[in-house]
Amino acid sequence: MALLPILRYPDSRLHKVARPVEAVDARIRSLIADMFETMYDAKGIGLAATQVDVHERLIVIDTSEERNEPLVLINPELVWASEERLKGDEGCLSVPGIYDGVERAARVKVRALDAEGRSREIEAEDLLAVCIQHEMDHLMGKVFVQYLSPLKQGRIKTKLLKQEKQEKQERREHQESA
Repeated sequence: MALLPILRYPDSRLHKVARPVEAVDARIRSLIADMFETMYDAKGIGLAATQVDVHERLIVIDTSEERNEPLVLINPELVWASEERLKGDEGCLSVPGIYDGVERAARVKVRALDAEGRSREIEAEDLLAVCIQHEMDHLMGKVFVQYLSPLKQGRIKTKLLKQEKQEKQERREHQESA
């Protein structure tokens, strides 16, 4: 297993639409393991393959407190979404330190393949439903920031670019002093 680099907004690769996974094979199972390791290390509850620069329809999720309920969704399809909506603060591993309100369906039903390639349907509500919708957006090339006003989007982009520039400078200074 290996930690994978997570793309950060506004990286254009986050806006690529993912293609279907053609076969659930050893490569995909290895990617799943790496994605879980990366997500847990980053203290996240969901990660789409798009976020690690793999543009295939694969999501890993674990919303449990104990971090012991891994969920794998390969080629997920939204079968049903409730009319009832929830608006809550969302964050994203690709948009570190930023949280803002996004409205989502309160309950969803999704059809997907699991890590063994078996088809299954999952009914989810509340946090899990929100997480599934958030991660499925990534597979469509959409980041939660895009639900916000243009003013907020601009501020977030500026803040993250400034943060990235600062981190690069700190790395450079660290390398020079080593």
